[in-house]
Amino acid sequence: GGWLLLQNCHLGLEFLNELMDTITTKESVNEDFRTWITTEAHPEFPINLLQSSVKFTNEPPQGVKAGLKRTYSAVTQDLLGASKMPQWKPLLYAVAFLHTTVQFGPLGWNIPYEFNQADFSASVQFLQNHLNDVGIRQGVNWSCVRYMLGEVQYGGRVTDDLDKALLNTYARVWFGEHMFSEKFCFYKGYVIPKGNRVEDYLQYIEQLPVTDTPEVFGLHPNADITYQTNLANETFSTIVSIQPKDSSTRGGETREAVVQRLADEMLEKLPPDYKPHEVKAQLQKMGAFQPINIFLRQEIDRMQLVISRVRTTLTDLKLAIDGTIIMSEELQDALDNIYDARIPKLWFRISWESSTLGFWFTELLERNQQFSSWLQDGRPNQFWMTGFFNPQGFLTAMRQETTRMNLAKGWELDSVVLCSEVTKMMKEDVVGPPPADIGGVYIHGLFLEGAGWDRRNSKLIESAPKVRIE
Repeated sequence: GGWLLLQNCHLGLEFLNELMDTITTKESVNEDFRTWITTEAHPEFPINLLQSSVKFTNEPPQGVKAGLKRTYSAVTQDLLGASKMPQWKPLLYAVAFLHTTVQFGPLGWNIPYEFNQADFSASVQFLQNHLNDVGIRQGVNWSCVRYMLGEVQYGGRVTDDLDKALLNTYARVWFGEHMFSEKFCFYKGYVIPKGNRVEDYLQYIEQLPVTDTPEVFGLHPNADITYQTNLANETFSTIVSIQPKDSSTRGGETREAVVQRLADEMLEKLPPDYKPHEVKAQLQKMGAFQPINIFLRQEIDRMQLVISRVRTTLTDLKLAIDGTIIMSEELQDALDNIYDARIPKLWFRISWESSTLGFWFTELLERNQQFSSWLQDGRPNQFWMTGFFNPQGFLTAMRQETTRMNLAKGWELDSVVLCSEVTKMMKEDVVGPPPADIGGVYIHGLFLEGAGWDRRNSKLIESAPKVRIE
């Protein structure tokens, strides 16, 4: 009748199969017996055990109100009175607010981090020890506090330099003598409450808005659009991924028949392979050792890898559907994703991001068209910048060529910097390369997110123009 707790079971998946057999084959089990299993999400977790279990997830609460409420629900009266220093209670609340902010989600961070309750507990313990050491006369050492929070307690998990700068900014703006001023607030309407009881803080937290603007976390209002879009896409992706994968009919056509038809269409449109000797000959005509042409060779090699992978996958998939070869795990993934209009993992690993398989395949044809035209007809007057695998490599090659052209003037590669000028020409207006005395290249295909472009005044604007709909 006891309870069994198995922790971190994603580290011992083989044992779970043994556990499942033990439980299911046992002749008599006490009605009060329970098995608790803690695990991270893992694709190889035994599906039978997962389906027969009652699932419970413990995720960070969404929003300031929910986060603070959860944090202060675990704060005891003894902890609130742990220090006699007047800075203690405001600091405790500020750390709770910081803890809620960093758990807002991957939005705002370059890399998602798993901040948890242990980070908050360690930070609170440090502040308590620090206040006990310094005393009322000496006061808080704010440099130490900001360093410990931004570099050690929470910053210890952060690996990206810009993420570290963001965390240190939170610590600098929110922690200092100014936080005890009557005018201090984290954001309009979000202040540090006063009180001697935990209930006082919970009452204040209860009246906070349920939904927060991203500006509370120091983000632009457009961040909420991004967050909601990502959440919706993830939800729909999950719904699609758990749909039945049997051969049920849709309009009289099976999944396999649909995929086979799509595979035939893609194979018909797929461009031919690049022939190495022809590529080498064309590059030699243009100057094989010019930096831009070396870059072209590298791009063609990567495009050939994509074309070969797509052709092999589609050919093998057709054979597997016909029963000629065994349907492997990778081919099954390709079948499921092609049917759902998503990019198979085999292709995505070596290519680029796209919203649907249709857009991805169209971009494959357009990228290949740029490379093949460049190879056959010579260097184009303008380049589709976002159609490259390595845009940064293209810019580096352009810098190298520009430096070589100006060696007589004493130019050095390390001293050459990129300068960008947005012209008023449209794509069809470009009939030749930039003037030789100016140098550089014309590019197109760039796009803006969260802003618009004023062509008349050549400057960024806050948003797209207003549209009237009748």
